[in-house]
Parts: sequence; C-alpha cells; structure tokens
Amino acid sequence: MIQEEANMILHKMSKVIDNNQMVKLNTILEELMMDAKLDSQLRSSEEILEAFLSSKKLEGRSEKTLSLYRFTIEKMLEKVNKNICTVTTEDIRNYLAGYREEHNVSKATIDGIRRNLSSLYHWLEDEDYIFVSPLRKIHKIKLTKKVKAAYSDEELEKLRDGCKYLRDLAIIEFLFSTGMRIGELVKLNRNDINFEERECKVLGKGDKERLTYFDAKTKLHLQEYLAARTDDNPALFVSIRKPAKRITTGGIEIMMHRLGERCNIEKCHPHRCRRTMATTALEKGMPIEQVQRVLGHSQISTTLLYTVIKDSTIKNSHRKYIG
Repeated sequence: MIQEEANMILHKMSKVIDNNQMVKLNTILEELMMDAKLDSQLRSSEEILEAFLSSKKLEGRSEKTLSLYRFTIEKMLEKVNKNICTVTTEDIRNYLAGYREEHNVSKATIDGIRRNLSSLYHWLEDEDYIFVSPLRKIHKIKLTKKVKAAYSDEELEKLRDGCKYLRDLAIIEFLFSTGMRIGELVKLNRNDINFEERECKVLGKGDKERLTYFDAKTKLHLQEYLAARTDDNPALFVSIRKPAKRITTGGIEIMMHRLGERCNIEKCHPHRCRRTMATTALEKGMPIEQVQRVLGHSQISTTLLYTVIKDSTIKNSHRKYIG
C-alpha cells in the first residue's frame, strides 16, 4: 500500500517538477516509507488498536461506541489477517462485500462498518502510522430512505389505555413529552427531576448535559407513580418485581413491545416516541433549531431524519406563506 501511494505521488509530481527535484522527492518518500515500515513492525495491531480506543475515549466516546469500534475492527483484522497498517483498499472492499454476502445484512449495516473502519484509518493517517487511509476510495453507501412513521393520536391513546402499571404510563408520557433517548431515561434519578419547573437534566451522547422539559400531564403521572413506590432506590424508574432495581433499556423495550401487542400496534418501540415528539413539535410551529436542542442533536440534519411532516401541514403552510 505504501509503495503504491509513493508511486502515485511521484507520477503526479513528475508533471510539475524537474528531474533534480524528482530525485530529492523520491529520497524523501523512501525515508518516510522506511520509518512507517519500522513503526508498523514495532507495534502490533493489538497495541495500535488499544491506542486508537484510548484516543477515542479521551474524545468522550461512550463505552457502547468503543465496544462497537473494537468489535468491528477485530472482526475485520481476523478476516483480512494482516497488520493493521498494511491493510489495503482492496482488502476493505473484499471484506465488506464478503461480510454482506455471508451475514445477509442491510446496506445500512455495511455502511456502519465502513464508518467505523474509516474512523480508525483516518486516525492512523493523522498519527502518521500510514500515508493515506485505504478508506478514502471507499465512499458512503447510498441507502434507500424510508419514512419512519410517528405514532398517530389514536395510537397514543391506545397505548395510554393499554398500560397495566402506573410506571408504564409514566414512562410512556415521559418519553412522548421529553423526546429523550431511553439510554438517557434509564440513567435518571429522582433528584434529577424539577417538578416546579417541569424540567430535568439529561446526560446525553458524548457526556453532554442538557435540560429537557415535560408537560403538566406527565408531571401528574410521574408524581402519582413516585408516590405509590415504597422502595428507597434513587432511580427514577425501577423494575416492577421486588427488590426494586433500576430499569434497563432492554426492560423498556420489552415493556413497549408487549404493550404494542396488546394494543395491536405494529413496530411499537420507545425510539418511535422520540420521533413522535419531534414531529408534533414541528407541526405545532416549534423552530427546528429548538427541536434540535431538545433532542440533543449536534447536527440539524439528524433532527430532520426524525421528523415526518404531514402533507396537509405542508399544504396549509403553502397557502399561508405563498398563496
């Protein structure tokens, strides 16, 4: 890979520099190639991977993200069977194509693997382990954009009526009202809630703290649920079975799946509540920049993916502003 890149540089520079300069450039490239080769030989793939993960941890990546990086990279290295610094573009292309065929996964999954590997090799490039990332020539995979529906008003009422426990109703209302991620919800403690201001502090992705808000109905259901509890667990939401333990993301997902089955609602999952909140907020006139802050998105383009605007809303807006 290094020799190929050096030859490419020499070929392109031959058009703009003279012979003496070409000789000097070739000498410099040979020295750099020797340094890179020695460095990659001195450090094993495992050592370099650990250095990469440590770097990403310092940048504030979550443990979940770090685990995903490790899993993705180790799987690739196991299949390619090369030092991490000598992997080529062709190796990556063959690996991605083979992975998709072997595991029968979606384009989105393959693009996720590509992104993780790209993050690694851009870091290797920045840290001077390699000249050029082998992922530079592997572009983002075009995905079919699917419109993911929010809950309708009728479905929301069915879910509310279908709740068997005060806890479940409080969780449903809390998710609809705040639009927070379930990973953020399960970390909340009772003392994180400010009932007077109807707000709470949330620790989001990248350990970024933000305020999120809930409505009066959510406040009443949450107070009713907490008043009925007899445990001393500091967690805002706990398991139904005793002893009371902090609820997990898996616990909420199972609860909503069962709730959806009882209410005959397909694709009933907690993340859909987040999409519903964003869509409702925009339809009622909340500026998208404010929706972005409420959801905790760093990029407004991500917020747009969470929202589905009804045709009737667009039609009314057109009549109001255009005709």
